[in-house]
Amino acid sequence: MRRFRFALFLMLLSAPAVAQQEGGNISLAKEYTRKGEHEKAAFLYAKLPADAQLASNVLPDYLETLQQLSRHKDAEKLVKRAQKAHPEEPYGVTLGAVYAAAGDPAAAAKQYERVLSQLAAQQVLPVAAEFQRRQLPDWAEKTYLRGRTLAKNDSEYGPQLIQLYTQTGNSERLMAETLRLVQDDEQQLPFVRNMLQNSLQDEKGFEALERELLSSVQKYPERTVYSELLLWLQVQRRDFTGALVQAKALDRRGRTEGSRVMELAAIAQQNKDYESAISGYEYVLREYRSGPFYAMARQRLVQTREAQVRDTYPIETAKIRSLIGEYQQVLTELGRTPQTAPVLRSMAVLHAFQLDEKPAAIKLLQEVIDMPRASLDVVDQAKIDLADIYLLRAEPWEATLLYSQVEKSHKDSPLGYEAKLRNARLSYFAGDFKLAKSHLDILKEATTREIANDAMQLSLLITDNTAMDTAGVALRDYAAVEQLVFQNKLPEALRGLDALVQKYPGHALQDEAWLLKAQLQRRTGDYKGAVGTLEKITANPKYDVLSDDALFLLATIQEDNLQDKEAAKTLYNQLLVKYPGSIYVAEARKHFRKLRGDSL
Repeated sequence: MRRFRFALFLMLLSAPAVAQQEGGNISLAKEYTRKGEHEKAAFLYAKLPADAQLASNVLPDYLETLQQLSRHKDAEKLVKRAQKAHPEEPYGVTLGAVYAAAGDPAAAAKQYERVLSQLAAQQVLPVAAEFQRRQLPDWAEKTYLRGRTLAKNDSEYGPQLIQLYTQTGNSERLMAETLRLVQDDEQQLPFVRNMLQNSLQDEKGFEALERELLSSVQKYPERTVYSELLLWLQVQRRDFTGALVQAKALDRRGRTEGSRVMELAAIAQQNKDYESAISGYEYVLREYRSGPFYAMARQRLVQTREAQVRDTYPIETAKIRSLIGEYQQVLTELGRTPQTAPVLRSMAVLHAFQLDEKPAAIKLLQEVIDMPRASLDVVDQAKIDLADIYLLRAEPWEATLLYSQVEKSHKDSPLGYEAKLRNARLSYFAGDFKLAKSHLDILKEATTREIANDAMQLSLLITDNTAMDTAGVALRDYAAVEQLVFQNKLPEALRGLDALVQKYPGHALQDEAWLLKAQLQRRTGDYKGAVGTLEKITANPKYDVLSDDALFLLATIQEDNLQDKEAAKTLYNQLLVKYPGSIYVAEARKHFRKLRGDSL
C-alpha cells in the first residue's frame, strides 16, 4: 500500500511537468506547421497522447500537416479516430474532404452521401456550416433540404437557404425559397424584405423576383402577403405606377379607406413621380368621398400639381393662377380651418415668389399665424415663409427675428434646423461669412440629411473662397447674385453672373457661376444656352468638384427638355464611367437603362 501511495505521489508530482512539456510540443509543432516544416511538425504531433491529438486546437493543424506530406492514409485514420471519439462533431464531412484531397472525388461524394443518410436533426446546422466552410455549397443545400425532410416542414431552414442562395448568386432558388418562407407566415415579411434588400443588387434579380411575385399574386389572390411584397419591390424600383395597382388592391382587400393608397401617393410625390401621386389622390377622392382621408387627399392633390408646375420649365404665370384657383376651391369646400392652414401657406408662397404679390401673401400667412388651434408646426412654417417675404422686401432684421423665433420654439428639430439654415443664408447674403459659417458648422451635424448636406455645401463654398481672399470680395458678388435668385429676379441674376465671370476671370468661383447660370437658363426655357454653359465645365480637362453635377444636369436637359434620348444616354454613361463615386450614379444608371430599353 505504501509503494502504491508513493507511485501515485510521483505521478501527481510529475503531471504539471508532463502537461507543460505537452503544451510546449503543441506550440512548437504549430510553429513548424506555420513555417511549412511539416516533417518536424508531424514528428511532434505523433508524440502527443491520443486524446491531445484529437483536441480541437490540435486536430486541424495535425491533419493539414499529414495532408501536406501526402500521408493520406494516416490522415484518414486520424479523422476516423476523431469521429469515434466525438460523434457530435461534423467529422464525417472532414473525412470526405480527406478523400477529396487524396484525389478520390468518388470516395468523397460517397462519404458525403453517407453523412446525409445518417444525419440527425440536431446535426443539420453544424454539418451544413462545415460544408459551407469548405466551399461546398451544393452539399450544404442538400443538408438543409435533408433537414427539412426530417422536420417534415417545407419551410424549415428557410432563412439559412435564403442566405446560402444569396451568397452563391442563385437567383431562381432564392426567389422560390423567399416566397415559400412568407406564403404561410406573414410575420416573416420584415425578415424577407431585409434579406432581399441586401441580396438583390442587379436588375436581373429584381426582374426575376417581380415575375415570381406577379405569378403568385395571380395564382393566390387571397394571400395578401404576395401583394405586400410586390408593392414593396415596386417601390424599391421606383415603379410607382405598378405599386399603385397593388396599393389599391390591398386597400380594397383590407378595407383601409384609402390609407395604403395615400401612403404610396406620398412616396411617389417625394420621388417626383407626380402623375402616379395625382392618380393615387384622385382615387381616394373618387372612392372615399366620406372617408377619413378625403380632406388630406384634396389638399395634397393640388400641392402635387403645384410641384409638377414648379418642376416644368419655364414656369407659366397662367398655371400659377390656375393653381391658386384650385387652392381657393379647396378652401371653399373644406373651410378655413386649422386642418386647411397648409393650403393658405401654399397660396401665400405662390403669391409672393411666383406672382410678386407680397401684400396678398403676407395677409394669408398672418391669417395662419393668428389662427386659433392651428398646430405649432404649421404656424412656425408660416413664420419662416413670412420671414422669406421680408427678405424679398429687403427687410433682413424682420426676417432674422422670425427665423430666430422658430429656432427657439423648435430647438433640435428639423423645423428649427431649417430656420437656422435660413438665418445662415441671410448672413451669407449680407456678406457676413464668419457668422454664416458659425451657423453652418452646427447644422452639419443636423439629424436631417438634406439640411446637413445643404449646410455642408454652403460651408465649403465659404471656406474655399475665403481661404486666399480673406475679405471674400468675389464671394460677396456671388452671394448677391444668389440673393437675386432667391428673390426670383432671374434676368438680373443672369446679368450678375456674366459680370462676375468677366470681373474675376479664372477665379475658383467660375464653375459655380457657370453651373448656376445653366440652372437659371433652364428655368427660363433657354435649354440650348444651358447646354452651352454646362459644356464649359464638362469640357474642362481639369478635374473640378462640380463636373459630375454639370454632367448630370446636362444629361437631364437633353432627356427631358430637348428630347435627345441618344445624347442623354451617352452623357449618363459618361458619368457612370468617369465619376463612379458620384452621388448621381444610382439615378444616372436608372435613366441610362431606361433609355437603353431595359425593362424597368
